[in-house]
Amino acid sequence: MSEVHQIPRDQVIKYLVGLFDQRGDSLYAGEPVSQTEHALQAASFAEAEGASSPLITAALLHDVGHLLTTLPEDCAEQGIDSEHESLGAEWLETYFGPEVTEPIRLHVAAKRYRCAVDSEYHATLSDASRLSLQLQGGPFTSDEVTQFDKHPQARDALRLRLWDEAAKIPNHVTPTLTHFQTYLEESLRPC
Repeated sequence: MSEVHQIPRDQVIKYLVGLFDQRGDSLYAGEPVSQTEHALQAASFAEAEGASSPLITAALLHDVGHLLTTLPEDCAEQGIDSEHESLGAEWLETYFGPEVTEPIRLHVAAKRYRCAVDSEYHATLSDASRLSLQLQGGPFTSDEVTQFDKHPQARDALRLRLWDEAAKIPNHVTPTLTHFQTYLEESLRPC
């Protein structure tokens, strides 16, 4: 299901850039942008809002689990939840702290949360995002909303969710991956 490799810490940024170079040009699960375009747009939106380096890094890497998996791009259409948020967050934990990994781990939960607490949010989701929502468990129950609210990274995950949904604009001009490497470097766990 995944192509997860442990990389020496001093090589992880090069490895991540390589993942985007090798696999990022594929379409993003029914969306009108590629994986790389989606990641760059989300990170650009985070940067424009003055987010911290770790949160910009989380925005850039929030869907890295899609690049680590061997599941087909249309797995949701086949009724399979790739659980990319957990796969990505778990792999990244070796290199980045919870201020990066937890918003990534929670960005699907944030969609479920928003659908539960905001009656208009569901209508803003793309068709692909609505399909994946069904596979991911649908809107939260009131108990799940309460639990989510208690998580220390819940607010950052909700911010990331908004950037994630917005980051689907065809031909939107963004900085390159190289531009965001400084944020990645600043967000790495200390040796």
